[in-house]
Amino acid sequence: MAIDDLLVDEHEQSERVRNWLRNNGIGIIAGIVLGLGVIYGWQWWQGRQLQQRMEVSSRYSQAMDALAQGRIPADNGKALIADLDQHNTTLATLAALETAKALVEANKRDEAIAALRGVKTVDPNLAPVLQERLARLLIDAQKTDDALALLKDDRDPAMLDARGDAQFAKGDLAAARESYKRALALVDVGDPQHRLITLKLIEAGGTPPHSEDNS
Repeated sequence: MAIDDLLVDEHEQSERVRNWLRNNGIGIIAGIVLGLGVIYGWQWWQGRQLQQRMEVSSRYSQAMDALAQGRIPADNGKALIADLDQHNTTLATLAALETAKALVEANKRDEAIAALRGVKTVDPNLAPVLQERLARLLIDAQKTDDALALLKDDRDPAMLDARGDAQFAKGDLAAARESYKRALALVDVGDPQHRLITLKLIEAGGTPPHSEDNS
């Protein structure tokens, strides 16, 4: 192929490239701008999420420090728990538990009940703890039926123990004995809780399992 032919081919190719750019340049630029916008938006969103998590953690830490110093919010933690509930269910549940503890120590049982009930979305891993503590407060408030409604797990010795307490308070000693026996079957003999539940079983008119085996 002659040099002139090569020059012509290169010229035609250049023209084709320029024409293509003229026809598609705006679309390319728009695509680049859009792509950069998506990347920037994603980075901004991630940064914002991180900032929100840090702010939520900071509010939780400050509130827990205040509780540790005996300073209970005027609204008994209602606003804090509601705020945390929207961002971090784990912190909301922990805040409710700690707030309720502080309120009980301040002889504010009913307010403690309200604090535990204030969590709309309970962390599944902390749900048994919250339910048991709430149930015990309800038992103390003589709301045994409300307490029993929370104590449904037959595999949790703490819940079975609390269920027995609720049934005992209600006067249903036969049911209380059964709950205590089930709890004992799930607690190691060397655990201090085992002896406490055993004493409760005896008080309810029952016989400890090991005594039955030796009879």
